[in-house]
Amino acid sequence: MSISTLVEQKKEHAGVEQASITAENGDADIEKAPNVHTTTSSEVDNRQAETAPEAPYSSEVSFQEPHVVKWRLITLYISICIGLFLSFLDTSIIANAIYTIGVDFHSLPSANWIALAYTLAYIGCTAIFASLSDVFGRRNTYIAASVIFLAFSVGCGFAQSLDQLIALRALQGVGGSGLYSISFVILPEISSLRMVKMIGALAGAVIAMSGILGPLLGGLITHYTTWRWIFWLNAPIGIGPLILFIVAWPDKTQLRRVERQSIKQVDFLGFLLLIASSLPFVISFQEAGIHVISDKSVWTSAIFIAPLIGGTICFFALFGWEWLVGRRWPDAIGAIFPMRLAKSKVYISAIVATMLTGYIYFTVIYSLPMRFQIVNGKSSLASGIALLPMLAASAIGTTVAGAASGKRNNTFLVNVTGTALMLVGSAALSTLENVLAPQARAYGLQVLVGFGFGLTVSNSSLIAGLEAEVRDTAVAQGIMAQVRMLGGSIGIAASTAILGVRQRQQLLDTGLLSPVQLESLAESMKDAPPAHHFAIREAYSDAFNEALVVCSVIAGVALLATAAGWQKNPLSLEERRKQKFRNEAARQIQLGRMRAEVAAGKSA
Repeated sequence: MSISTLVEQKKEHAGVEQASITAENGDADIEKAPNVHTTTSSEVDNRQAETAPEAPYSSEVSFQEPHVVKWRLITLYISICIGLFLSFLDTSIIANAIYTIGVDFHSLPSANWIALAYTLAYIGCTAIFASLSDVFGRRNTYIAASVIFLAFSVGCGFAQSLDQLIALRALQGVGGSGLYSISFVILPEISSLRMVKMIGALAGAVIAMSGILGPLLGGLITHYTTWRWIFWLNAPIGIGPLILFIVAWPDKTQLRRVERQSIKQVDFLGFLLLIASSLPFVISFQEAGIHVISDKSVWTSAIFIAPLIGGTICFFALFGWEWLVGRRWPDAIGAIFPMRLAKSKVYISAIVATMLTGYIYFTVIYSLPMRFQIVNGKSSLASGIALLPMLAASAIGTTVAGAASGKRNNTFLVNVTGTALMLVGSAALSTLENVLAPQARAYGLQVLVGFGFGLTVSNSSLIAGLEAEVRDTAVAQGIMAQVRMLGGSIGIAASTAILGVRQRQQLLDTGLLSPVQLESLAESMKDAPPAHHFAIREAYSDAFNEALVVCSVIAGVALLATAAGWQKNPLSLEERRKQKFRNEAARQIQLGRMRAEVAAGKSA
């Protein structure tokens, strides 16, 4: 055997030792490696003996911590959290401005596309950015996402038509999805093993804060200046943190070694199938809601049916492709949905429930401001303030959910409670009446929806971290965010369809308004007699109530999906954490042995 071969084998064994895990703490970090069977929290403990060899566990493997200088670490935390804040802020800040923008561009029925363009881009590009960061590096990909987000934010502010704004919002969403996904990759990689456990709470606090401030800032800006500042505001807030990020980024010696991928390993086909399976469902309902105003038969037309059929076909093609990747090319292609995750009924249950609760929350957060402005005659600022009870309750819910599972695994109870509260809240909101003065109970019922959503948001993130193995944690978290956005996008589109039906039945078919008057509703209401005012408010009130009835049904299905994830004796958080790292240790050991065998075979 040659000296060079001995050196090569020594490096392979050293790679295993540097891959690092600490037995006492159960803390670990990951690096990409070939598939090795690992247990999940749903499997019994005696299977660990088959997966994780006892002898080498504590002695052969120890995960190396990053050593980022303190000032750099703090600066990176601040800059990344601000980027994450801005990316989530733009999902909700537009809620109070949609009506105003639709009126300005004389295209109120199509105004919801302003929100959907961003959320759909978010859904489609979150996974691909995480994969590209493995190819081009975390720093470079994060900078690219920031530049895209900030540049097209400014562009949105200069849009001269609704079509321009929708296109620019989609491109802004591409950048926003990158800020989200890469933040969740970078934060654990620059953190010490102790700090890794706090990343979820930190990110949850940032997301909750963006949810609280979004509608309020949107209403404030629209009321006192112009809606264009909603988009322009991102530039002065975001440029400074981006510069800090570039300056504070540490050199390679301070970071964990991350295995780079080739561009050939990116799952481009999975990415395209994900977009092709997600977008058609939203487009179908959104466009049907717009066209139903002029065409009663839209529900049987190709514009509604064709996207549904195409999306369904692509959905099954996506899972077929991901199954094939996991079976035949697990190391050659980085799957955007590792089929290993599908083995956990708890995780699949949480995915379904997350998508459905996302439907409810986004429907409420976008429909309530419209109701406050048209039915109750409130300004955009007052509508934003009126949402504070729900948004504050959502933030409190995220904190309570984290505390509830601080030691014991109470994720099932928290999810059931949160979903049940959303069911009660949405059902009760569907009974609001068509009166000019806002009903006091509207504020209290918001709290139920908001608090329930806060519980489920924090809890779904916790479940993703528990059920996914170490190497799949970032992907599992990203999938949760994507399905929540998908559910929310479908909710916005469905509420548009419901409103379109009501507008046709109660305003156009009765002759109260013409299609042109409906496009410029604010101008039409100025000159309309009191009876017409009441009829317009009635149509929007009925549409809101009907949308909330649908939300109640969706919440019931979400409750059933949550119940499907019940476990008789779930592992505690600490036990599951240690189990995950035992599995990862075994995988790294086996990987090292495989590499050593390959090296020995080459030298023979």
